[in-house]
Amino acid sequence: MFVQVCLYFYCKCLWRCLKFVVRKLTGRCELQRICYNTKPGAARTMKIEASLKGSKSKRLQTSVSVHPDAIEKTIDDIMELKRINSDVNPQLGVSLQACLLQIVGYRNLIAEVEKLRREQYDSENPQHEEMLLKLWKCLKPSSPLKARISKQWCEIGFQGDDPKTDFRGMGLLGLYNLVYFAEWDTEVAQQVLSDSLQPKYSYSFAIVGINITDLAYNLLVSGALKTHFYNVAPEAPTLTHFQQTFCYLMHEFHKFWIEEDPLDIMEFNRVREKFHKQILKQLQNPEMALCPHFAASENLINM
Repeated sequence: MFVQVCLYFYCKCLWRCLKFVVRKLTGRCELQRICYNTKPGAARTMKIEASLKGSKSKRLQTSVSVHPDAIEKTIDDIMELKRINSDVNPQLGVSLQACLLQIVGYRNLIAEVEKLRREQYDSENPQHEEMLLKLWKCLKPSSPLKARISKQWCEIGFQGDDPKTDFRGMGLLGLYNLVYFAEWDTEVAQQVLSDSLQPKYSYSFAIVGINITDLAYNLLVSGALKTHFYNVAPEAPTLTHFQQTFCYLMHEFHKFWIEEDPLDIMEFNRVREKFHKQILKQLQNPEMALCPHFAASENLINM
């Protein structure tokens, strides 16, 4: 243990000495080198994030957790602390701001998603009930729901006659994601539902949707989704980006399930874990954007 501690501090001191020498040779600090030598997207933002967090300056360390409204002032503070002339380096401030918007936005997105996950479905809440009924109408537009408590809910993959009990694990987050999928990607959602009812590939659509919500949630909280969001969100990633990612994961898992050709639903955990590992492997690529059709705007290219 003592040797490991000594080695850690030795490497840390060596790294800082190396950074000092490189700055003297290039005339640029680490933040400048990253922005000028790395193209916009996850590769740049993650390097900026690591540099700020690893700085010996408390002001730089805390810059990744400021309020979005304080980002402009934070950029000014960074420029001043690093003794960078903004008139000589005007593009640096723009690049740093874009990175900080993504970094701070990701932290705020986790908080927003966590709040939805912790809020339980309440059948006495009209908004909750309205969302649940909207899910049915989007998935089964030609089949009216005969009653709020009904075995019909099993037709879209709930376990019993009242779906509220199925949302316990993921709270409102599971419902939000299912409704978003059914409302904004209706054709795909209806096709996935139809396929899930086929005897050969049978699974419970809604329950799997809540399970994939759990997968997406864990990818987000672990930081694995930074690669994706920093590549597709030109500024702060939002709940909509998260829901779009859920739609992608839901569709991809459905295809993966069919390709795996499981014997029955008892193989679900095995298939899910294999799918999870595949997504994690993809996200290790700093160029990865899980949903290409939700790519960042052209504005990002010039930052």
